[in-house]
Amino acid sequence: MTGLACVLMGCGDLHPENKDTLIMTDTKTADTDHLYLEEVLGERALETVKGWNARTLEALMGDPRFETLQGEALEILQSKDKIPYVSYRAGYVHNFWQDADHVRGIWRRAALESYLSGETEWETVLDFDALSEAEGKNWVYKGNNCLSPDYNMCMVDVSDGGKDAVVRREFNVAEKSFVEGGFELAESKGSVDWLDEDTLLVSVDFGEGTMTSSGYPRVTKLWRRGTDISNAQEIYSGEADDVSIGAYGWELSDGAREIIVSRSMTFYESENYWVPYRDGQLGEKVKLPLSDKTRLVGEFKGQFLAQLFDDWRGFKSGDMISFSAKGFFETGEIKTVHKVFSPDARSSISNFGVTKSKLLMSISTDVTGRGLAFDWDGDKWTSKPLDFPSGGNLSIGATNDKNDIAFISTESFLAPAALWTFDTSVMKKAKAKSLPDWFDASTMVSEQFFAVSTDGTQVPYFVLRQKDIKLDGSNPTLLYGYGGFRVSLDPYYSAARGKLWVERGGVYVQANIRGGGEYGPDWHAAGLKTERQRIYDDFISIAEDLIEKKITSPKHLGIEGGSNGGLLVGVMFTQRPELFKAVICAVPLLDMLRYHTLLAGASWVGEYGNPEDPIEGAFLRSISPYHNIEEDTDYSEVFFITSTKDDRVHPAHARKTAKRMEDQGHDFLYYENIDGGHSAAANLKETAKRLALQHVYLFQKLKDGS
Repeated sequence: MTGLACVLMGCGDLHPENKDTLIMTDTKTADTDHLYLEEVLGERALETVKGWNARTLEALMGDPRFETLQGEALEILQSKDKIPYVSYRAGYVHNFWQDADHVRGIWRRAALESYLSGETEWETVLDFDALSEAEGKNWVYKGNNCLSPDYNMCMVDVSDGGKDAVVRREFNVAEKSFVEGGFELAESKGSVDWLDEDTLLVSVDFGEGTMTSSGYPRVTKLWRRGTDISNAQEIYSGEADDVSIGAYGWELSDGAREIIVSRSMTFYESENYWVPYRDGQLGEKVKLPLSDKTRLVGEFKGQFLAQLFDDWRGFKSGDMISFSAKGFFETGEIKTVHKVFSPDARSSISNFGVTKSKLLMSISTDVTGRGLAFDWDGDKWTSKPLDFPSGGNLSIGATNDKNDIAFISTESFLAPAALWTFDTSVMKKAKAKSLPDWFDASTMVSEQFFAVSTDGTQVPYFVLRQKDIKLDGSNPTLLYGYGGFRVSLDPYYSAARGKLWVERGGVYVQANIRGGGEYGPDWHAAGLKTERQRIYDDFISIAEDLIEKKITSPKHLGIEGGSNGGLLVGVMFTQRPELFKAVICAVPLLDMLRYHTLLAGASWVGEYGNPEDPIEGAFLRSISPYHNIEEDTDYSEVFFITSTKDDRVHPAHARKTAKRMEDQGHDFLYYENIDGGHSAAANLKETAKRLALQHVYLFQKLKDGS
């Protein structure tokens, strides 16, 4: 699973209220020495960054392997053999596509019959390269929201350089053009949704006092066509310390739309309200009587669907439940609750989707996927297994409650991804598309092992390697992890990883440590706030297990993580520097005493804890990589990767930690992409460059240094 609000705006400036803050880390260096690096576009900060970039690019791009690796990565990324993943709307499949001819990409569509044929006849809906050139912008496409049932009226999101904050414009699919005088919103984080063809539900930055301390909207409004946004009618206003507020036009099975407002008090606690809208008038809001840790996720045949993240009304955390939508709208109460599915201790719900006749669900057991189809007969839920390849990952893709066609993906570390259509009216599948073999899987093996963590918990991990490697501790090995925000790392086919790394003798290891969602909400909750050391102990246990099995040894073991995973590997190289030879620390959180003051950081207090709380702050100080670098300790030459335009995790985390290492005389590499947002790449060429840089670094550290 990928994909959360996740890690769920773009201020990026030095916070004036913190200029004089002095948090001593030792007798020699104070945090204030590096605050200038929090000025995203500050002249002194960028001068420092450009110097680091130049040194790093010279060291890595000068390696004779760089050009070859970049070429292979770009060939994979720009290949026309990629699977065009789609959404299905009113007889058309819609796809966003990037290749060598479409660097920023195109939104295109085709008839379903054409898509399923050998030669798809695509028609371009919107060309983002052409749009960028015409408007002199580096537009990055961020998605669209279209009004059913014809899906012709859309709000299109585009970002300047890859930021989370987007510009929203109304677009007419039939005419393939933006609507002159239509709905348009200035750059902001947030959301919009259709209530009807002349009404939007808008949650954006409306000006002073309308954003939360996390940088997301705290006000949602109803905006009618033909009126100025300043005259939009307020639906709901949350608190400044909330994470975010959003309003949605919740479409029911009978086609009616109701306004549902979601107030996220923390990253994991939210309230849902129904706001009646009748004859153009807003009524009084009614709170859905659910636990604050229950997530309202959909509707099927008149039943609201909700997923539990704590025990409630006799149901347990991890269950999916349902209740009557009509009953709630008539009485404002939830009377009878039904169990849809309850995972066992080794399982979790991965994802799901609703068609006209079935609720489809992917279930993970010991990080291996299977599928179930559920139906509601008006009294109870029944289920049947889906007939798909086993042993890897199964993901429910695009579904639409207006028809019975679902798109389901399967893949494993060695089996290329395949996209299937599944007709839920007759329960039959057909392969629609599949990836080619980008590497010789016949010479490789994928294995699952379980390491024992410090508290006795068995922690799963996967090893992808050549069959004929010698177990003598000499194999260059990359250990990848994340460990947070309920994100599960499922088996997946990575053409780049297989081609650039494993085919050249590297070993790839994927860690399913606590903090993720592999075994449901409890697996995640075990590592929250002051319990977070468990996550890091899990990762260390896997590293030690790899060494004990002689798959690798410390001088051949590297680690990689991004975002929250960047924090993970930051903790690793400061807590156990002797265990790792290479560290790829990408778009990371590293200053855990100021993370809540930087960009979206305040929204993650529910995950990490509050630095201003005496107990939680003391724990965060004990693990914060930025605060635990020691002058007299030998560290690996860490490779920091970030992006100037990342408006989610502030680039200052990487900047400040690199600067502290420089102050103390430690070696490091650093690359900050000027564009790219939280992915550290705004287009395919930049992604290929980043992949090549990373793999050259790994070969230099883990293979050449042997």
